[in-house]
Amino acid sequence: MHNFKRIIMTTRSLLLISFLLLFSLSTISGQLSPERQWPQYRGYLASGVLDNAGLPSTFDVEKMINVKWKIRIPGLGISSPVVWGDRIFLTTAISEKDKAGFKPGLYGDVSPVNDTSVHEWKVYCIDKNTGTIIWERTSYKGIPSIKRHPKSTHANTTVATDGNHVVAFFGSEGLYCYDLNGNLKWQKSFGVLKSIWTVMKNAEWEFASSPIIHDGKVIVQCDVLENSFLTALDAATGKELWRTERDEIPGWCTPNIYTFQGKKYVVVNGFKHRGAYEFETGREVWRMSGGGDIQIPTPVIGKDLVYFNSAHGKFSPIMAVKTDAKGDITLKEGETFNEFVKWYLPRGGSYMHTLLLYRDRLYNVNWNGVINCLDPLTGKEIYNAKIGKSASFIGSPVASDGKIYIPGEEGTLFIIKDGDTFSLEAEIPLNDICMTSPAISDGMMFIRTQNYLIAVGKK
Repeated sequence: MHNFKRIIMTTRSLLLISFLLLFSLSTISGQLSPERQWPQYRGYLASGVLDNAGLPSTFDVEKMINVKWKIRIPGLGISSPVVWGDRIFLTTAISEKDKAGFKPGLYGDVSPVNDTSVHEWKVYCIDKNTGTIIWERTSYKGIPSIKRHPKSTHANTTVATDGNHVVAFFGSEGLYCYDLNGNLKWQKSFGVLKSIWTVMKNAEWEFASSPIIHDGKVIVQCDVLENSFLTALDAATGKELWRTERDEIPGWCTPNIYTFQGKKYVVVNGFKHRGAYEFETGREVWRMSGGGDIQIPTPVIGKDLVYFNSAHGKFSPIMAVKTDAKGDITLKEGETFNEFVKWYLPRGGSYMHTLLLYRDRLYNVNWNGVINCLDPLTGKEIYNAKIGKSASFIGSPVASDGKIYIPGEEGTLFIIKDGDTFSLEAEIPLNDICMTSPAISDGMMFIRTQNYLIAVGKK
C-alpha cells in the first residue's frame, strides 16, 4: 500500500513537471494567446482593450509610486510599445543633429523639419519586468528619404509581432523582420514612399502606416503620392504573396482584420478608396469614397460592424459598415445609411485618433480634447465632454477594467470612467511630451513619451 501511494505521488509529480515544461516550451516558442498580448499598434486587432489587467488606480511618475521603472529612449519615435510575453518592442530614429524634438500644440504649420542629417533606425527589445534592454538592432543608417512633420518622427510605425517574428517598418528605409532573439530573418525595400500632403508637394510628413501580422502573413498598407498599394508577405520568408494596387491619395492609416462567415478580410481606411480585401488573395470585396482627405485613423471591429472615422477638409465623418458589405457602397449625397452602411455621421470624426469600442460605447476623441461617446449600433450621441483646458491630443485612447486612458500631448494622462455619463477619474502628469498610445499587459501599462518609456504597475 505504501509503495502504491509512492507510485501515485511520483506519477503526479512527473505529470506536474511535464505540464510546467510544456508551458515553458510553449512560452519560449511564442505560443501565447494573442488576445492577452499587445502585439501591434493598439493591441490585439487594434482594439485598444485589455480587461482583467489589474492596473493600479493611480500612479506618480516623479515619486515613482506604482511605477516599476523608467528608462530613457534615445532619438525620436512616435511608435507605440508592443508587448509579447515578458518582452517589449519599440523603435526609434537617432541623429546627433536632429534635435528639434516634437512641436506640441494646436497650430497650422505644415512645413517639414529642415533636417538632412544621418539617422540610425533602431529596434529595441526590452524586459518588461525590469526595463533592461535585452537587445537592440540598427536596421538602417543613412539620410532619410522623406522629411518629417514637426509632430512626426522618422520612426512613426509601431512594430508587429506574433511571438515568433518582430516586424519593423521604416517606410522608405525598408521593412525588417527579426526573430525574438534579434536575428534578422529578412528585409524588403519598397523604394521611396512619398508620404506627402497631396495638395502641397513640399509638405513631407514621413511614413506612419504600421504593419500587422495575422495567420502568418504580414500586411502592409502604403497609401502614398505615387503607386499606392496593399500587400501581404509571408512572415517566415518575406515572400510577397499578393499585391493589390489602390487608387488612393497619401494617407497614414494602419490596416485591420475582420471575419465574416468564417472568412477573413483586410480592411483599410481611405479617402478615395476605403474598403476591404480578401485576406488570402487581396481581391477587393467592397469600397467606398468620401470623408476626411488626410486619412489617419485605423478601422475598429466589433458588433458585426467596422467603424471608421477621419477628418480634414469638408467632412469629418464617423460611420459603421456591416461586415457583409460588397461592391461600391459609397453613400449618395445626403444619405446617412444604405444597405451596407449601418449609420453615418458627417461631422465629428477625429483627425488623428482611432476610435475606441469598449463594451457598449464608442468613444471618439478629437485633438482638442473633445470626447464624443456614441451608441455603437445607432451612432446616437450618449454624451459630449471636454478634457484638458488648453491641451492638444494625438495618442489614441485605450481601455482596461472600466477605465479609458487618454494621453495628452503636453504630458498628462487623463483617465475617465466608462459609462453613460462623463466622469473624469484622474489627471496624471507624465512630465514629458506624449504623442503615443499606451500599451497594456497583465498588471502593467507602458507609456512612451518623447524621451522615456515608463512602466506603470503595482509594486
